[in-house]
Amino acid sequence: MDQKVALVTGASSGIGTAVALQLARGNWSVVAAGRDKERTEELRRDAPDIHAWIGDITSPQSCTDLVETCVNTFGRLDLLVNNAGIYQTANAEETSDETWHQTIAINLSAPFFLSRAALPHLRQSRGAIVNIASDWGLIGGEQAVAYCASKGGLVLMTKAMALDHAKEGIRVNAICPGDVETPMMYGDGAARGLDRAATLTEANTDSGTGRVTTPEEVAALVCFLASEAAAQITGAAIPIDGGSTAG
Repeated sequence: MDQKVALVTGASSGIGTAVALQLARGNWSVVAAGRDKERTEELRRDAPDIHAWIGDITSPQSCTDLVETCVNTFGRLDLLVNNAGIYQTANAEETSDETWHQTIAINLSAPFFLSRAALPHLRQSRGAIVNIASDWGLIGGEQAVAYCASKGGLVLMTKAMALDHAKEGIRVNAICPGDVETPMMYGDGAARGLDRAATLTEANTDSGTGRVTTPEEVAALVCFLASEAAAQITGAAIPIDGGSTAG
C-alpha cells in the first residue's frame, strides 16, 4: 500500500510541530506548512522526510496552491490537519477591524479554502480532515470575541462537512483543546503581564486535572482520528481540556 500523505498547517510551532513530527514518525509523508521559514524547515532536522512549505494561507489561491503542492510532491493526500490559528485578547469594542478580519481569515476561512481544495483528493483516498478548534469553540470565553467566533464557526463547519461527505468516505472531525503549553499560551500570558511561570501556574489551575495539555497529547489524538481505529468517528468535536468543559 502506498505511504499515506498528510498536510499540516501552522507547523512552525506548538501543536502543529508536534502533529507533523508524530505523523512523520508514524511513517506518514508530511507537508508541513508554516509562515516562519527557519522554524518550519527546522522540522527536517528531526524528520528529514518532511516537506516544508512556507507561505500565507489567507487567500483561496494560496490554499489551492498548497494542496496542489502536496499532491504534486507525493501523488496523493490522505489527511488535512487545519491547525494554523491566531489569538488576540479583546472584547467587541476593543477588537479592531483588522484583528477581526485577520482572525477569521486564518482561523476559519483558511480551513474552509484548504478543505474545499482538498476534497477531490480526499475523495480518492477516502481520507480525513482534522480541524484544531478550541474549547472556546464550544463555550464562550472572556476577552476573546473574535477567537471564539472563529473557533465556534470551525466546529459547526466541521459538523456540516461531516454530514455532506460521510457517504463519500471522507471523515471530518474537530479537536477542541483547552490551554496547551505552546508559544500562543505564553504570548497570551505576556499580553496580560504574566511571566512564563505565572502563565503556566494559571493554566494548570484552570484545568480540571491540575495540569495543562501538552502539544504531544493533541498530536496523539490527531493521529488516532486519522487512523482506521477511528473509522466510525466523524462530525465529532472532541475536547482535550482536562475536563474544563465537562460542567
